[in-house]
Formats: sequence, structure tokens, C-alpha cells
Amino acid sequence: MKTKNVALIAMMTAIIIVLGFVPPIPLGFIPVPLVLQNMGIMLAGAILGSKRGFLSVIIFLLLVAVGLPLMTGGRGGVAVFVGATAGYIYAYPFAAALIGYGLKKFSYSNFWLELLVVWVAGVLFIDVLGAVGLTVIAHMPFMKALIANLVFIPGDTIKALVVVLIYRRLKKMNIVER
Repeated sequence: MKTKNVALIAMMTAIIIVLGFVPPIPLGFIPVPLVLQNMGIMLAGAILGSKRGFLSVIIFLLLVAVGLPLMTGGRGGVAVFVGATAGYIYAYPFAAALIGYGLKKFSYSNFWLELLVVWVAGVLFIDVLGAVGLTVIAHMPFMKALIANLVFIPGDTIKALVVVLIYRRLKKMNIVER
């Protein structure tokens, strides 16, 4: 692996970690708070592409698994992989890979198509797998979990919009490689 790739993967892993320092906003009616860290997952796929974005998120999750408190709210360790937010966490690397793949496939597309790619993989995919996790782990009925996830859609849509704006700016500067 080239030194540049290692540096980019490490940088994106660090960005995901830093976004985890932003305190979560608890909602009360669902055991999952609003967080900014998932924007880092979207950025990883958009900026690094499918393989490197996936790898960056996997490295982040491995650091969490060994006990480093890097998840939003200072959580870490194996427990986060079996808690109420596990479905979201398991979706993260695949969302980054899907975003990277989708943006590569539509690399010369318009803003709205790029936003759709990031939104479907970075918002819809993560929220659906999060609802599956809530169903399996928290024993919440699937439809209730899906409906509860609707509260995340406006904020996550704004995050997806910001990610696409950053991606397009970096692409224009020839920083994003495809």
C-alpha cells in the first residue's frame, strides 16, 4: 500500500474520531441519540472511495473494539457492538463502501445524483440497519424502530448535503481520486 493511501486512511480515521467528540443529543423516545460521527463515515466513502473508505471505518471500529472510547459520548469496547446502536455501527463500513462505489460510478454526474447516492447509502441504509439492530437487540418491533428513525432523517440529510458539498469542492481541487 502506498504511503499516500496509508496517510489518507489514517487522516480520515482521525476525522471520524474527532467528530465523535461532539456530544450526542439524546432524544428520549429512542435509545439512539443524534450524533455527528456518522458524517465522518459518509466523508470516508466520498473522499477515499469504496475500498479505502471501508478500510478507514474498519480501522476506526477495531480501535473501538479494543476498548478506546472513540464512539460519540466516549463509548468503546466490545459492548458497543452488542448494544442498542449495534445495527448502526455494523452498517458504517458498508455505507462508506457503497458511497465510494456510487460516487465513482456517477463521478461526472450532477449535484442531485451525488446527493442521492450519499443519502441512500449514508442515511437510508444506516437507518434501516439501525432499525434492524433495535429490533434484534432492544426487542423493538421493526416498524416502530423504522418510524422512530424518521426523527434522524432531517439532520442526516443536512449531513449528507454537507458531505456532498465538501466532496464536490475537493473533487474540483483534484484532491479526491477515483
